Amino acid sequence: MPTQRVLQVLLVDPAREHYGLEICTAAGLPSGTIHPILARLEGYGWVTSWWEEADPREEGRPRRRYYRLTEDGAVKARDALANAHSPLAAMPLLRPGHAGGLG
Repeated sequence: MPTQRVLQVLLVDPAREHYGLEICTAAGLPSGTIHPILARLEGYGWVTSWWEEADPREEGRPRRRYYRLTEDGAVKARDALANAHSPLAAMPLLRPGHAGGLG
């Protein structure tokens, strides 16, 4: 589910650059959750990232790492979300008399 939330945030405007804290806030997830997801998506080629060229002293904050879906990543993210199932939907129905069912 956290990966789906991150993808949903990025798909709002796939060409837009998002920084980590912005994604955290929009997805309602802590940074410790989204950064491994973003790193994995980047490894798949779905996301590209870069550090901004800002001086933290001048900005009064740490440099930001920006993320954006690649063109192919946006297509794959839409497909992944369209085919996503909730954990309950993936469970077989347990009905008496059926294979895998109760009693």
